Amino acid sequence: MIEVRSTDLPVSDRFDWWCALTAQDLVPTRLTRARSTDFPASMRHMQLGQIQVSALEFPALRSERTQRLIRRSDPELWMLAFVTGGGMALEQGHNGTSLRPGDLVLYDTSRPFDAFSGVPDDPSCAVLLHLPRHAVPIREQRLRELTARQMPSDSGPAALLTGFLRGLVDQAAALTEAHRARLAPAVVDLATAFLADVAGVQKEVPVETRQAVLVRAVKKFIVRNLADTRLTPPAIAAAHHMSIRQLHLLFQNYEETTVGACIREERLRRCRADLADPRFAERSIQQIGARWGFHDAAVFNRAFKKRYGISPGAYRNGLSTSGQDDAR
Repeated sequence: MIEVRSTDLPVSDRFDWWCALTAQDLVPTRLTRARSTDFPASMRHMQLGQIQVSALEFPALRSERTQRLIRRSDPELWMLAFVTGGGMALEQGHNGTSLRPGDLVLYDTSRPFDAFSGVPDDPSCAVLLHLPRHAVPIREQRLRELTARQMPSDSGPAALLTGFLRGLVDQAAALTEAHRARLAPAVVDLATAFLADVAGVQKEVPVETRQAVLVRAVKKFIVRNLADTRLTPPAIAAAHHMSIRQLHLLFQNYEETTVGACIREERLRRCRADLADPRFAERSIQQIGARWGFHDAAVFNRAFKKRYGISPGAYRNGLSTSGQDDAR
């Protein structure tokens, strides 16, 4: 992810620089700032094939997208904004809304809009997902009905999408070009599932997209409940309103593994991380295993050794010895 900051420039140049940057990397708008002095702002952006993700932080301003600007340049995008800090307001067509951190909002670069953000001492922060029109398989009219409407992100497809966007921004430095190429379809699938859910047109979404989003929802449920001994295929299937057979077929087709193997792998990964973490040095191996759902010490020991070729105790001792050697 590339990051640029206005604070690297003289104060007098910062606002003009932001106007040029947003016109190039987002969409041309007419910007009016709330105060005429400093303008501390930053933008990070990541390219995922045809999809772009941008993380912005900026002080109070007004952003107007006019018919004249649209005629001059229109990338034909659906812009999905996830507000992470400060306040915003948006008007487009016959819709208008005020937004708080945690809200999602959709807007259309092919129609005029008027956006307001923040107050002078409270910068606004948002993650923007740039979605080409052709990438979203939902009727344009249904999406236009969603623009400039407040959409919460605390549950369902919205929570999956915003969690994924946060992860992209947080892990941007560790993502290679190959990683980004593989992640692009996942972003589109999650955004499509979210928008279809809000618009009530789930049946318009391709089956493959719905299934891919369902797999992510199931895996998120598994990770959230790893310590629970009741985390079994029947419990997972019931929580997602499907049969056990459907659950197994889902993993077989999309993960090329079994549900049980997925649970075991996630638990072992977290146990291994805890064994290597100095913060848990005082915890026994059995306590670490139990923390992630291995309540039988012998079962934990066998599973760990089979997966990593070494027992949990030997793994922890080896790390400790290595650290002592490094210290010498």
